[in-house]
Amino acid sequence: MSVDRGKSKLWVRWRRGEFQSDIGRALGKFPASIFGVLRLHSGIEPSKRTRARRVLSVTEREEIFRGLASDRSIRDIARQLGRAPSTVSREVSRNGSRQSYRAAVADERAWDAARRPKLCQLARYQPLRCIVAEKLADDWSPEQIAGWLQLTHAGTPAMQISHEAIYRSIYIQSRGVLKKELQKHLRTKRVFRQSRHGNLGRMRSSIKDAVSISERPPEIEDRAVPGHWEGDLISGSANTHIATLVERSSRFTMLVKVEGKDTQSVVSALSKQVVTLPESLRRSLTWDRGSELAQHRRFTLATDMDVYFCDPSSPWQRGTNENTNRLLRQYLPKKTNLGIYSQDELDAFALKLNQRPRKTLGYLSPADHFNRSVASTG
Repeated sequence: MSVDRGKSKLWVRWRRGEFQSDIGRALGKFPASIFGVLRLHSGIEPSKRTRARRVLSVTEREEIFRGLASDRSIRDIARQLGRAPSTVSREVSRNGSRQSYRAAVADERAWDAARRPKLCQLARYQPLRCIVAEKLADDWSPEQIAGWLQLTHAGTPAMQISHEAIYRSIYIQSRGVLKKELQKHLRTKRVFRQSRHGNLGRMRSSIKDAVSISERPPEIEDRAVPGHWEGDLISGSANTHIATLVERSSRFTMLVKVEGKDTQSVVSALSKQVVTLPESLRRSLTWDRGSELAQHRRFTLATDMDVYFCDPSSPWQRGTNENTNRLLRQYLPKKTNLGIYSQDELDAFALKLNQRPRKTLGYLSPADHFNRSVASTG
């Protein structure tokens, strides 16, 4: 297998979302070799230079050389190629004369002189580049930036850019547009673009008198009515945990400091936090099968909120909360001791997340959407 063909297959498999180890086995290479190629190109398949259809091919240049060697006229050679005589005449003039023209030399010279890809949008427009860099430094994702620009600069094409173009400018440093230091502000902290893979669900213990998610009213499913929440625990080092609550309609997030993972600690902390909300925004809570909410009836008595539980090994049934937990890892990375944060510090993290625009909200922020819900419910 040629090198080019092998790399082509590598990128095809990478786009499919295959793991590096699987790609290595299929290509007969070590995973480290696959990683090396991906790291070199930041996980983005490099663009291939191709010839424009309108330019002379190497075969046509060989025909020109043979025609000149046979002392045929420029017009005769052009007729045979189906080209304009001026095209053949300029080709010969650019590369010496009838006597010195050589097809291989002319083709190599044309390839070297070919126009390179034009500069990317960020390289051409400094105001756009400055805004993008500023928002990245403020922990906005490329997708949020692109969506926000569409709203705020709708009539200015020069101020529009796709999120993929922003990612490429961050990861492909040869563009010389955005500083590599901005990578640390991306939520995933990845060294290059990677395929996303789901995690296997975890089996949860049974909970007495648990009401299944299948019994939730339709109004919860369509997110039409505010006040329905999803919740979970995120874990850190030293057996530390934080409870997360996300409102389904607005994606508004609250973080709750808990003293432990036991149901007494979790239910007490959640109840204390939830009762600070207006009654109209305390309608229901959907949780997974974790035993930390075994005392769900005590929670309902304290908050007047119904509790529904997901099916075992089905985290996707709390998709809003799962996605929010991934966003929070930007501020609370895995293996962090979560016990060192006070409730005020957790509130600050939540505030920062709630003020970031979200694509699913039309690039409004969860805080804006939530405040509207509070105002509408009086």
